[in-house]
Amino acid sequence: QVQLVESGGGLVQAGGSLRLSCEVSGSTIRFDYIGWYRQAPGKQRELVATLGGGGTLNYGDFVKGRFTISRDNAKNTVDLQMNSLKPEDTAVYYCKANFYDRFGWRDAWGQGTQVTVSS
Repeated sequence: QVQLVESGGGLVQAGGSLRLSCEVSGSTIRFDYIGWYRQAPGKQRELVATLGGGGTLNYGDFVKGRFTISRDNAKNTVDLQMNSLKPEDTAVYYCKANFYDRFGWRDAWGQGTQVTVSS
C-alpha cells in the first residue's frame, strides 16, 4: 500500500510561483510512475506532470516550460515547482502513483491541495 500526502497549495497572484510537495510512504515493489494531476471546477482531471521509474518526464501541453517535476529521495517526496502561474491554473492538484505490490498494479491518489491564482 502507498500513501500520498500533498502540501504547498495556496493563493498566489498571477505571475507568481508555488511549490507543491507529495510525501510518499508505504511499501511497494516498484513504481511505474508518480506525478501530479489537477481538476478545475466543472472540468475533467488532467495530467500536469509525471516522473517515470526510468526518469522519463511527461508534462501536460499547457505547462509550456512553466512547471518542473522533481524527486527528493532523501525526503521521499515528489515536488512540483510552478512558475508564471495563470488564473487558469486554479484547480485542486492531486498526487498520483501507479505502483506494483502483492495485489498487482494499482493506483494511489492523495487527498489533493487547492491552488488558487488571482488575476
